[in-house]
Amino acid sequence: MNTTTLPLVKPDNAGSTIARALRNTWAFLKENRMFTTGALLLVALLLFGVVGSALMDLKAADMGTNPLNLAPTWQYPLGTDGFGRNMLAVMVYAIPNTFKIGFLAGVVGVVIGTLIGLFAGYFKGPLDTFFSTFADVMLVIPTLAILITVSAYVRVVTVETMALIVGLLAWPLPARVIRAQTLSLRERLFVDVAKLSGASDFDIIITQILPNLTAYLAATFVGAVSGGILASVGVEVLGLGPQTIPTIGRTLYYAFQRSALFRGMYWWWGPPVVTLAIIFSGLFQMSISLDKYANPRTKSGSGG
Repeated sequence: MNTTTLPLVKPDNAGSTIARALRNTWAFLKENRMFTTGALLLVALLLFGVVGSALMDLKAADMGTNPLNLAPTWQYPLGTDGFGRNMLAVMVYAIPNTFKIGFLAGVVGVVIGTLIGLFAGYFKGPLDTFFSTFADVMLVIPTLAILITVSAYVRVVTVETMALIVGLLAWPLPARVIRAQTLSLRERLFVDVAKLSGASDFDIIITQILPNLTAYLAATFVGAVSGGILASVGVEVLGLGPQTIPTIGRTLYYAFQRSALFRGMYWWWGPPVVTLAIIFSGLFQMSISLDKYANPRTKSGSGG
């Protein structure tokens, strides 16, 4: 009796899937050095906050817990401010809170903008006209003025509340980007094939169009996070926003209020300014790199 031995095919298990994902991620990071550099800057700041919060007593960021107006020393590497707060503890506390505001605001803005852009771009007609006009109006209105007005009337502003307020005003630009791409994708052949196969409009949007927008969504999200941090810092510097929780903007507000710049207290306003420079530099590099990756017309020479 003759038997034929078939070659064994190894199943694609979870381990190989993870390994393939790691290889693809590593290849992307190697190819897009600008993105990698920006991401490393942000990761370094986050680690500063996470590791610092584990090693330090954050009560040192409370007012009156340390001597006033001390210049940097070995005991106080970043000095103390006019309220008796250890500036190192303040920065350890403030950096994650500022990132949290930007991240949550980015999520809210991109989710709302993506939903509006997808459905307006796909169905077109009156729905597209209404949301496009509304987005154009929102883009013209100064966002900072709205933020100041809303923040002034909200009694208790937490980090989450601040992020929600910023995010609800951050959707017009993501909506326009996603709408433009959806208008282009809905005319592609694979959409016509999906319609002929009996797929519903909702299935086409979710399974055919949305996956092709991944790179644009990533670039839009990075831009929304940057805009969210900028908007929140602008409101906080004016004395609005979270009142009792240290953030980068609130730290600058106190420094300006107590004339730290004119009094030569560089350790009070310097760390927040340097931190913001690092944050926006990292986000800018990531945004530029993702934009080159998503846009084939600018992708040539994107190795940086």
